[in-house]
Amino acid sequence: MIHCYQFDGLNIVLDCHSGSIHMVDPVAYDMIRWYETKPAEDVIARAVAEHGITREEAEECLSDIDSLKEAGKLYAPDKFEGLARDFRKRNFTIKALCLHVAHTCNLNCSYCFASQGKYHGDRAIMSYEVGKRAIDFLIENSGFHKNLDIDFFGGEPLMNWDVVKRLTEYGREQEKLHNKNIRFTLTTNGVLLDDEVTEFANREFHNVVLSLDGRKEVNDRFRVDYAGNGSYDKIVPNFQKFVSKRGNKSYYIRGTYTHYNPDFLNDIKHYLDLGFNELSMEPVVTDPSSPSALTEEDLPVIFEQYEELARLMVQRHNEGRPFTFYHYMLDLTCGPCIYKRVAGCGSGTEYLAVTPWGDLYPCHQFVGDDKYKMGDIYQGVTNTDMRTHFASCNAYSRPECKDCWAKLYCSGGCAANAYHATGDILGVYDYGCKLFCKRIECAIAVKLLTSGIQQPGNE
Repeated sequence: MIHCYQFDGLNIVLDCHSGSIHMVDPVAYDMIRWYETKPAEDVIARAVAEHGITREEAEECLSDIDSLKEAGKLYAPDKFEGLARDFRKRNFTIKALCLHVAHTCNLNCSYCFASQGKYHGDRAIMSYEVGKRAIDFLIENSGFHKNLDIDFFGGEPLMNWDVVKRLTEYGREQEKLHNKNIRFTLTTNGVLLDDEVTEFANREFHNVVLSLDGRKEVNDRFRVDYAGNGSYDKIVPNFQKFVSKRGNKSYYIRGTYTHYNPDFLNDIKHYLDLGFNELSMEPVVTDPSSPSALTEEDLPVIFEQYEELARLMVQRHNEGRPFTFYHYMLDLTCGPCIYKRVAGCGSGTEYLAVTPWGDLYPCHQFVGDDKYKMGDIYQGVTNTDMRTHFASCNAYSRPECKDCWAKLYCSGGCAANAYHATGDILGVYDYGCKLFCKRIECAIAVKLLTSGIQQPGNE
């Protein structure tokens, strides 16, 4: 299977199953598109007629296409479906936990999928004892994994800061005893981000996600406190101070765009103006009936924004002022192994969320939905049928994905998004698929345009 598209003068051909990406001239671009649907003689004749080339030139191009096919770099067969079917079921070791240290929040964002941090339940704070047991549970069930991940999440985790610090210190003790390496991350709205948190986080945390929706008027539409006051003026100085002291450690300014700001590139530009250069902007996940929900009418604007974002990234790269955009992070030579590309994020199998009282869920987006409770940190995973169900969730588990060129980039998509859109983790969130495919096209174009590789002539 191949996917052909054009972007700002590039003629791009992606071979979906080998992962090969080709920049070609207009003649080769068309001949590749026609190659498997027309007899060779028809391909040659059409190329001669439409591109004004000689028959000899068309035959030479066709010979090059034949050679690429023989080398497995074009029209490569799909060898991975059998691998996908049982991969997650072979070994149920756990690699990562999302610790919900606070089911409460000091902001009252109406679009929050977590019901303002309460996850459709009661407000709660994780005790040190529960968090300590969660870390022990992770290590006990990590098997061969040396590198483990723990994300302090909420609600707002800084509302339980003392426990976060103590759990980090406990984790550092335990990793030495068990020959593990724990990478801690933190996701925060920044309201309580002070000098103490900054110093500790910049020393201990592998990554920190800072929530800011962009321009003041955009951020303060939803990200308000319980008195209705916007958070922008409070959190932006905190974030700027934090990032200035972060050094070369990872962080992300993470925003959410909604129906009210499909022109989110203006918010990304605002991040850059504020001095931030590691950026993420996510589409809102909410009830389709919500006023903030994205609509079909928003799609053309969003697609244009992703294209303009790609052009801005190329421009700033050429000016020596590059920045990172999370969804455009692709390694085209040494990216994720095929197991990861087939099986996805590992939610419900190697990645679990832990509530303040120790219950286990497939990921943070399922917390509060009782039918997805998988067990607890004391007895382990007891809902093994649910775990098996998530283990079958991969790039080949949905019929709609079978002929999709992007399936080995998205691994079948987000199970939570599929569930919220269709009621089934094996469903397809069509809107999200459209956004993902557009982002991957743009991400590949950015990589090619900043790689220094010359595009074949298209005069």
